[in-house]
Amino acid sequence: MTQSDPQAASRKSAFVTGASKGIGFAVARALANAGYAVTLTSRHAGEVEAAAHDIGRDARGVACDVRDPQALQQAVDAHVAAFGGLDVLFVNAGVGRFANVADLTTEQWQEVIDTNLNGAFYTIKAALTALKRRGGYIFTLSSLAGKNPFAGGAAYNASKFGLNGLSEVLTLDLRQHGIKVTQIMPGSVATHFGGHTPSEADAWKIQPEDIAQLTLDLLEMPERTLPSRIEVRPSRPPKK
Repeated sequence: MTQSDPQAASRKSAFVTGASKGIGFAVARALANAGYAVTLTSRHAGEVEAAAHDIGRDARGVACDVRDPQALQQAVDAHVAAFGGLDVLFVNAGVGRFANVADLTTEQWQEVIDTNLNGAFYTIKAALTALKRRGGYIFTLSSLAGKNPFAGGAAYNASKFGLNGLSEVLTLDLRQHGIKVTQIMPGSVATHFGGHTPSEADAWKIQPEDIAQLTLDLLEMPERTLPSRIEVRPSRPPKK
């Protein structure tokens, strides 16, 4: 796909952060399979380029740190130049650092807040002008940790509580521009988050493909309807 490709420019397109693996990759792949041209971003150039190559079609892999507003703006502008616009923004990039407040370092706190909350704000700001042109859809990937605090979750809980608040304000700010905003709040998901390697023991958890399917389903909702906050839980978690 080139910047002058008129067929790609006429199609709907999506921009997905944190897309080299896990939920971000599953969403990007599902959108591509549904006919969207897709930009995948990640801090890791080799991984995100390989992910885009795996998807094929009109998929671009771009190294981009969501903590860098200028880099995000450049990535969004390149997406619009390549695909003619932007219809779907999936805000997914996130990290987790878990420790009680006494042991949590300032650097860990800043990393989580800068990535999960500030990074979401920067991503949305970079994409707003393009989304307003078409009346797009913003998905923010939050967590049940955005309503259920837990010991050792100071930074992560704060980032997700904040992301939920940002998402709710966005709904109010953008609805008259024809932009929908949905916050997706999953429970346990079988991903590589926090250095975990998914295995058969994670079969009971929500799978990344489940969130991807939910995203496609939401995009098919009638224009008059907005499911603004979706909580997703494993249907049969292990007994405690």
